[in-house]
Amino acid sequence: MSGTYYVPASSRWPVIAVLVLAVLAIGAGSSLSFGWGGGIAIVGFIGVLLVMYFWFGDVVKESRSGLYDEQMDRSFRQGMGWFIFSEVMFFGAFFGALFYIRTFALPWLDGEGAKGISALLWPDFVSSWPLLNPPGADIKGPDAVIDPWHLPFINTLLLLSSSVTLTAAHHALRADNRKLVKVWLAVTLLLGAVFLVVQGIEYIEAYRHLGLTLQAGVYGGTFFLLTGFHGLHVTIGAIILFVIWLRVIRGHFTAEHHFAFEAAAWYWHFVDVVWVGLFIFVYVV
Repeated sequence: MSGTYYVPASSRWPVIAVLVLAVLAIGAGSSLSFGWGGGIAIVGFIGVLLVMYFWFGDVVKESRSGLYDEQMDRSFRQGMGWFIFSEVMFFGAFFGALFYIRTFALPWLDGEGAKGISALLWPDFVSSWPLLNPPGADIKGPDAVIDPWHLPFINTLLLLSSSVTLTAAHHALRADNRKLVKVWLAVTLLLGAVFLVVQGIEYIEAYRHLGLTLQAGVYGGTFFLLTGFHGLHVTIGAIILFVIWLRVIRGHFTAEHHFAFEAAAWYWHFVDVVWVGLFIFVYVV
């Protein structure tokens, strides 16, 4: 201890994390650019998972040993807040690209707006959204788009319900009712898993029956980038909640001290809010 602020002991994990991240980046970059390096990327990815497991394990041990004080708790909260802010910026870039395409780029190609001269590129192009007929004969748009009021609407209900069950689990933890915490967390995980299954079914339908693929023009590209990255975040959030569920079973957390649970809940609620935006601006509007 130094004053009232806990100073962690020297750790090898930051250095190892840099090395495995470098291996992952080199492998992934080589695979995308030159067609080799897939195995290197897998080794780097496994290394990242192992570093996370052991490093977070050390943090859990320190926390349960009573080494952390209120200042350390504030540091964790600020760190998680900045992490979620970075995720907001990440999805904000994709939503911004979607807005730019729909509001500026496509109307310009149709002869509207300040840069309407762009219509000279493809004189017969007609702006519309969803864009089923992209400009240029070398790109084929989708045959149809997904009906928002079937599978996407079901997924919306699933994620909104999961936020409710996760909040119920949080209230149960604050009331020190560990049995209900386990039940509501398990229900939240189940809802998240069903969401991913439904999204998988949606992707299969899009590829096989609607011609909606990553290569189906700008609509296909933005659709799969936004929904795909969101699905990845749901998967990550589910893994985090599963770890929290295991920790609850092992007797971790108290009614007063459970920031790891709160951080996982913040992340899950953020993912749910992003989906609401996706449902409105990708599927409905």
